[in-house]
Amino acid sequence: MQSFATSHSPFMRFDREQWAALRNAVPMTLSADEVKALKGIDEDLSIDEVARVYLPLTRLLNLYVNAHLQRGNVLDRFLHTHDKRPPYVIGIAGSVAVGKSTTARVLQALLSRWPERRTVELVTTDGFLRPNKELNERGLMQEKGFPSSYKTHELIDFVARLKAGEPHIEVPLYSHLVYDIIDERKVIKQPDIVILEGLNVLQGSNDYPEDQHHNFVSDYVDFSIYVDAPLERLREWYVHRFMKLRQSVFSDPDSYFHKYAKMTDEESVATAQDIWYRINERNLRENIQPTRERASLILTKGEGHQIEQILLRK
Repeated sequence: MQSFATSHSPFMRFDREQWAALRNAVPMTLSADEVKALKGIDEDLSIDEVARVYLPLTRLLNLYVNAHLQRGNVLDRFLHTHDKRPPYVIGIAGSVAVGKSTTARVLQALLSRWPERRTVELVTTDGFLRPNKELNERGLMQEKGFPSSYKTHELIDFVARLKAGEPHIEVPLYSHLVYDIIDERKVIKQPDIVILEGLNVLQGSNDYPEDQHHNFVSDYVDFSIYVDAPLERLREWYVHRFMKLRQSVFSDPDSYFHKYAKMTDEESVATAQDIWYRINERNLRENIQPTRERASLILTKGEGHQIEQILLRK
């Protein structure tokens, strides 16, 4: 175990072997087929990766959740109440194409299978994006995913209600097929754990200079994870994902990106690189990457989306 950057760093550094040793005999509860179903379209997630990285992480998270519930029991004894505890909120942030969604799905599957059988909900902040019509009216379509493209007040209201223990909360949904908000809603009914995944989970006042909120999403997050990778790998993964989607989702006539389906390979690569440099990399540099050191834990990926290093806040 080593400190991160300097001896005064707030992080402890673990390589894969050091981290895997902290699994402490936690049993594997997912099959190889289930792991395969959880991975993203362009990721190579193995059951070994789940065992070495995600099982130790869920052990740590389960300990934190237990401590959260114990603190609640103390409050109940003091107040002579027996209210259900508000959910423990885990935030997952990181760049486009880094694999946040896969991390969220794996954690949801593993945490829900601990002996305590806790209910675990997964919510993405995409549902709080402004609809495309509004983005076009505001001239923000080319900055989709930037702080100004979200209905931030509604997102903060959601997490505030979540932590207040409201029994029934409706969450807007986003479709990656039509690339827009849809009419359907997801209902959250007092789960034990909520995993909140999105680009903006760790952002604070510095990220919204034009609209200084009193509270931020990060104020309501109990444990935060930043999924990290070198910039060049992120670009490669984005282009690779674009090419795969072109052969699958983009071929659907209802897809917002159907116009890309008939491009040549060369045209597709050029288009993907243009979108990456013009929108996603700029958003990463300006708004997402600066939030990395706010995380409770940083997962750093290398080749093939394999996690090579784990940084844990002391």
